[in-house]
Amino acid sequence: MFQSWYNMVLLAAESQHVIWLRGLKLAAGGPKAREEAHLMVAEKMAAASQEAGRLFLGASADSVVSSYRKTVRANVRRLTK
Repeated sequence: MFQSWYNMVLLAAESQHVIWLRGLKLAAGGPKAREEAHLMVAEKMAAASQEAGRLFLGASADSVVSSYRKTVRANVRRLTK
């Protein structure tokens, strides 16, 4: 039970980091901001669809949160280059 709660807290914190990094990129404007906006929307649509399907097939909420955390960490790495 604690592990699930901990994963959700970490997802919230890591997501806030990505939101901040994306906000900086979008505020800078230009073609890279446009690319980031398109990527952000496409990524959210794909992730929501994939994880909804996993939940429908019986995946645990904790495994879905863990999957989102991997995606969020990848975004942090990409945005901090």
